[in-house]
Order: sequence, then C-alpha cells, then structure tokens
Amino acid sequence: MKKELEELKPSIQQIYDYLHSHPEVSWQEVHTTEYLYNLLIKSGFKAQTFSDCTGIIVEMGEGDVSVGLRCDIDALWQEVNGTLQANHSCGHDAHMTMAVGTLLLLKSLQYKPKGKLVVIFQPAEEKGTGALKMIEKGIIDELDYLYGVHVRPIQELSFGQVSPGIQHGAAKFIAGEIIGEDAHGARPHLGKNAIEIGADLIQSLSQIHLDPAIPYSIKMTKFQSGNETSNLIPGKASFSIDVRAQTNETMNELTEKVVQICKGLEVVHQANIHLETKAETAAAELSEQAVSVMEEAIIKVMGKEHLVPPIVTTGGEDFHFYTLKKPQLKATMLGLGCDLKPGLHHPDMTFQQEAIYTGIEILTETIIRTFEQLEG
Repeated sequence: MKKELEELKPSIQQIYDYLHSHPEVSWQEVHTTEYLYNLLIKSGFKAQTFSDCTGIIVEMGEGDVSVGLRCDIDALWQEVNGTLQANHSCGHDAHMTMAVGTLLLLKSLQYKPKGKLVVIFQPAEEKGTGALKMIEKGIIDELDYLYGVHVRPIQELSFGQVSPGIQHGAAKFIAGEIIGEDAHGARPHLGKNAIEIGADLIQSLSQIHLDPAIPYSIKMTKFQSGNETSNLIPGKASFSIDVRAQTNETMNELTEKVVQICKGLEVVHQANIHLETKAETAAAELSEQAVSVMEEAIIKVMGKEHLVPPIVTTGGEDFHFYTLKKPQLKATMLGLGCDLKPGLHHPDMTFQQEAIYTGIEILTETIIRTFEQLEG
C-alpha cells in the first residue's frame, strides 16, 4: 500500500493545491463539485451529482453490505489579510483530498470490495444542514458503516498522533427578535424597551443550571437595537444565542430552557420574542465496532505508539446527524494530528500537509478491514 501511495503523491498534491486555492462557501460549492466530478469520472469512478444542490456521491462495487466514507466540501467566509473571502480554514480541502486519495489508492491496489463503498462529498457542513440534505436523499439508508475524518488543532493532537474517534458536542445557533414598543426618552412608561428586555434575557440565560458533570454553555453572541437618535427608546432588537452541549439530551434541555425563559419575559414585559434555529449540529454517538476497526487500522499503519483514545472536543460537526437519524449505523470519525495552528477557523490556519497521506492510508486500511469484518 505504501508503494502505491508514494506513486500517487504528486497527483494528490495537485488535487489539494487546487482545492485549497478555490474555496467556496456552503451551498455554493459549484466549481468544487464540478472539479471533483470531472476528476472522478476521468479516473474511472461512478459519480453522481444532484439537480437541486451541490455535492457528489461515488459508488464502488456492489452487494448487500455497504460502507460509507464522508468528507465535507465547503469553506468559511471570513476576513483574510483585510479582505472578506471564502477560506479553507477548517481543513475541508484536506478532507476532500483524503477522500479522493482513498478512492485512487483503492483503485491502484485493484481492490474490489465484496459489497458497496459509498463516498459522500457533502456540502454545507459549516451551515449544519448538508448532512440533513444527504439523509433526505436516502444516501445512508443502506449503509452499515460510515467513516469521516477531521484534521485536529495542535491543542488536541500533534503531528503523528491519531485518534479513532472524535466526541464532538452538539451546537445550536438561535436567532431572535424582540418586539416591544418605541417611546420618547422622557416618557419610558409609554414604551416597552427592547434593550431592557434583552438585558433581562442575558441575565436569565446566565442563571440556567444543569448537571455540572456534562459540559455545556449558553451565551448571547449578538445584540442590536436602537439607532442614531439617542432620545428614542427602541422597541425592537435582534439577537443571536450560541448553545453548546456535550450530549444531545443536554442540548434538548438547554433549548427548552431558552423557550421557557422567553415565554416568561413576554409575560413580564408584555412584549413578543420570536426565536428561530438557524443551524444546529448533533453530539457524537460513536460506534464501538467502528472505533475498534479504525483502531486496528491506525495500529497497522502507524504503530500502537501513535494511537490516542477517542478525544472529546467542544466543537460541533453535522456528521453526527447521520447516526442521530439512523441509530443502527455504525460510525466514527478519524481525528488526524497534523500540528494545525493557530487553530481551526483561524484565517491563517496552517498544518503539516504530510498528514494527508497518513489519513489516506488509515482510511483505506479501515475500509478494507470493515469489508473483511462484514464478510466474516
């Protein structure tokens, strides 16, 4: 396997360089989809695109058992050197490269799975909605196993360290609007001050107390009200709330607390508060079987000294919607150490690109071992 991978390295590097230099944001990954589709078709794979969204599905082999590999294809929109632009600062360019590289390596090995391999090039992970779209299309209906991969910041894993599972937490982003009533600054009793309502909301959110053994956080991340007229008490405001929880059950509790608090404030202030979930991701539900297979692959490729137990992180990933919607699906995500710094989503994020080839080898070995286990 190492010999075949070494021969593929120049081509794989070109793929990464292209993807890195052509980032596209969620649901707008049009050229990325076109590039990957043409590349995969020319390489002899059976690829499928969609009429209503970006993304690609690649199938290899056929049979009653199915193994999936998923990568995300979107970039972030952020300021880089003073310019707002799409930017691959979350490593999705590397994830795509590893998925393509795994397919190319399997082909180079002339591997023929006794079953079906399904590789999902999923859009809109950063929006938290891409996985749900793939689920809606029935892509995971027949899958028995599903694997993913994510490069990890140096604070979690250093170059050469690899984990067979990432215990992501759940995340939810709530947009809200307060509708009170404007009033003259000299007659506050005639209005319903949206800023005061917002202040009460912030105070109430800080007083939420759940099981301290389970990490969670809830905080307001945006509040906008008023204008240039300083003697006008504003009756309207908009806000955003960021919610995090290490389990899906705790996330449900937090969400219900927010709803209850807002209903109470509506009564107290005689105003209206509208809430809308803009995006969300589920907490990880790792499969012991999938983790075990990936552990074996890591040891085979890297040696036991490079294996790190599943890591817990406060970040979110919509990959985990797949198991939330299909609990019997055996899934895990490879955590790849690559000296990534200063951190994920930093505009100047860098990492050791040699880790891409380590990821390809581990994912390839994992897929082969999974089919062998399913055969048994």
